Amino acid sequence: MFKFKSPSRKTLEVMSEVAKGNGDKDFEEICIGKIQSLTHKDNVRMTSSGNNSIFIALSSVEGDIIVPDEGAWHGFRQIAKFLNKNLITVKTDDGLIDTDYLDNLEISDDSALIFTSFAAYTAEQDVKAINRYCRNNGILTIEDASAGVGDREGRLGCKSDIILASTGSPKIINVGSGGFVACDEDEIFKKTSLPQKLSKTTNVVCSGIDSELDNVSEKLELSLNATEHIKKHIPDTLHASKRGLNVIIPHENAKSICWNLKKTLTTDKSGMITTCPNYNRVKQRAICVEIKNLDYSCLKKENLEKIIEEVNNQLQV
Repeated sequence: MFKFKSPSRKTLEVMSEVAKGNGDKDFEEICIGKIQSLTHKDNVRMTSSGNNSIFIALSSVEGDIIVPDEGAWHGFRQIAKFLNKNLITVKTDDGLIDTDYLDNLEISDDSALIFTSFAAYTAEQDVKAINRYCRNNGILTIEDASAGVGDREGRLGCKSDIILASTGSPKIINVGSGGFVACDEDEIFKKTSLPQKLSKTTNVVCSGIDSELDNVSEKLELSLNATEHIKKHIPDTLHASKRGLNVIIPHENAKSICWNLKKTLTTDKSGMITTCPNYNRVKQRAICVEIKNLDYSCLKKENLEKIIEEVNNQLQV
């Protein structure tokens, strides 16, 4: 049995001490400083959840909200509709944004494109190209970097106009709740003072985020390397050459294969196998092995080999 990702013991101990009233550090301010360094943004607000971070970011947009047609987070669409924003869907290549597709859209002024650092968690977006196109065409970019914070390559979680993240489970910064929004333009926060007030988090949560931020880059790298190893040893994976945090295998018999894998690749809490079609992943039939859900202690070679063996066995049936 594999272990589902949870906050580290150190993080839980720090949060426990703060909850008991021990210490007088302002962890919110400490987190803001660390996130400014990671995202290269001047302004940061801590929030109570990733969805509240999205709510704040989308509340600042006057024009249309552009979302990928798959491989994103369904909350983008739900929150945009709740805010009564005009929603535009851009075609993708299995979740990857090709800016040529944006040329075919009628987009109003002051619009924004919101996307995740990794399409369907399985393939790194070309954030540099996306931002270059959007800046040349007056489109704000909002990157949900819940899975991209701390990228050692410096390509994710720092290039877009607004960087936001969830620090809930099982994200890279894993506290169980919380999130943040980061940007350079202070005007964005001036326009969203009310949703910010409704999304305050606690010093306890911020103490956990502070602890998790200390080794976020190492944890992301470990997960990326594990996924890369598995992709190399399972045939016909989607976006096989791209960095990612899960493995997606298109297959006509995905439903039955996933059913069987859920019996053999078990975790102590939520599962690690997702069945597609699924907007948050891909809209075709596929098996998704969620490496991002696994505790870092499970990302050892012998465990990765078991995943490879079980998946390949099912694909050959």
